[in-house]
Amino acid sequence: MLKLPRGARWAGLLVVAALAGLGAYLTSRALLAPEPPPPAEPAIRPAVIPERRPDFTLADRDGKPRALSEWDGKALVINFWATWCAPCRREIPMLNTLARERRDQGIEVIGIAVDFREDVLEYLQKMPIDYTVLIGEQEGMDAARAFGVETIGLPFTAFTDRSGRIATIHVGELHRPQADVILNLVRQVDAGTLDMAAARVQIRAKLAELGPVEAEPHPD
Repeated sequence: MLKLPRGARWAGLLVVAALAGLGAYLTSRALLAPEPPPPAEPAIRPAVIPERRPDFTLADRDGKPRALSEWDGKALVINFWATWCAPCRREIPMLNTLARERRDQGIEVIGIAVDFREDVLEYLQKMPIDYTVLIGEQEGMDAARAFGVETIGLPFTAFTDRSGRIATIHVGELHRPQADVILNLVRQVDAGTLDMAAARVQIRAKLAELGPVEAEPHPD
């Protein structure tokens, strides 16, 4: 039988001991390791859109408190925006045109700036807005949440009929073809030729048919 030198035997024993120690260490780490955390809840909870628009009061560009109820009896396009939001800024020329062309139809556009007041007033000096602008920081965020939007992403736009019922909320940049689809159906509701439930279904279907709309260039 072949005998290994004493030094070689000691080296072998040390290797075996080291491997055994490493195995014990890894086993203990596995036993002591915390359990993996449960799957996180979705960051964005499904929004619950109220049947009717909420009422709230925010200051306008002149600092005058204005309640949304001042526009009772009008179909409304309520656009939430901010000066730092590029898609919001791109919407403004279209909303200016929409406000002018739809006003005689009993439709009013209202902009809700969720932003610092001084920043909004400075921006309004560079970019004329032809419709009512209300301004609020935390109050603006509270107003947005009152529409059922828990995770606030700007811009978003709520459309209501003359009785204050919410027809739809469009999240993201709004384009004229989309606005016209929605407002044409809201007008049918106001005329009594279409009920609101059917209008909501048709809005979803027609917007899906319309598909994505390319943004129009707008200089900042």
